Amino acid sequence: MALFRFGRKDKDEPQPEAAAGETAQDSPAPSVPVIVAPASSEPAPSMPASVAPSKPGFLDRLKSGLAKTARVLSTDVRDIFKREGRLVDDSFLEELRAALVKTDMGPAAAEAIVADVRDRLRARVVDPEVVLDSIRTQLLARLKPAEAGITTATTGPTVILVTGVNGSGKTTSIAKLAQVFLRDGKRVVLGAGDTFRAAAVEQLAMWAGRLGAEIVRGEPGCDPASVAHRAVAKAVEGGFDVCIVDTAGRLQTQANLMQELGKIRRVIAKQIPDAPHETLLVIDATAGQNALSQAKGFKEAAGCTGIVLSKLDGSARGGVIVPVAEQFGLPVKFVGVGESADDLEPFRPEDFLAALLEGSFAPAG
Repeated sequence: MALFRFGRKDKDEPQPEAAAGETAQDSPAPSVPVIVAPASSEPAPSMPASVAPSKPGFLDRLKSGLAKTARVLSTDVRDIFKREGRLVDDSFLEELRAALVKTDMGPAAAEAIVADVRDRLRARVVDPEVVLDSIRTQLLARLKPAEAGITTATTGPTVILVTGVNGSGKTTSIAKLAQVFLRDGKRVVLGAGDTFRAAAVEQLAMWAGRLGAEIVRGEPGCDPASVAHRAVAKAVEGGFDVCIVDTAGRLQTQANLMQELGKIRRVIAKQIPDAPHETLLVIDATAGQNALSQAKGFKEAAGCTGIVLSKLDGSARGGVIVPVAEQFGLPVKFVGVGESADDLEPFRPEDFLAALLEGSFAPAG
């Protein structure tokens, strides 16, 4: 396998929980009719303004996406310094801890920052910039190991399985991920495996038409593993570079649906032994600490290899990326910073922290 790093070149509406499908055998169900819809030879329909390529640079979009989280951090931490300089004592440290936890960065990261400030600066009068430096250093140490490129196949198509709960931005994130590969000149086929939600299949088909990707879709309610099998088969037979397979939106507590993920993985592996090469979990940045339970459940059941953090624009809980990456050892592959097809970017810890911390201690006014 190889790691593919992209150059600098989400929002699904919440849906009802998918109904649990009947338990099926591990082998694919080829008898289920599956429609293969090739990319149209006609010009793609004009894209509305909401999905037109955005012009601002990634860092600007990231700053915009993290604005609410940065505002929480800025306001609460700045308020600790009601005058120039502040004595580092127990009262100060407790106020700092409370301010950090509000960003959903988690108690472990918050405590590490507090401990660093306490150990180095206790009984000293410090300026805000000194605390900012500690926050930056501690968070970078936790996020840097979470930086990783996409693992690709050494030969043949790269297969990527995408999962997540309903309303997490999963379908839109798949379209954005497809656009990343298409922009790099790759041929992409999508597998519409969220067969229990007709709207999800139609949405993915619409994106495929707009982007120029091909899509394999099944009849409503059919076995998702069959769609995955057909999509991978088409990728192999058609010489595609990338196959991205959607899965039914589900809660991490739905045991039967989580078992279905295991079946899909086995069906894919029968065709390409080391596939799927990536299993990405889409996490809604607005989920806050609930993202931790999602990450735990999906990592165990689906063998997740990485995270796509969606809906970062407008979230006040962007700090949740820290405990998710740290506690579960899952690298953050991409972040979604808007609604257009081009608004998915590889995760870069330095850029993330620059957007989060820039202006954090600017004077109020």
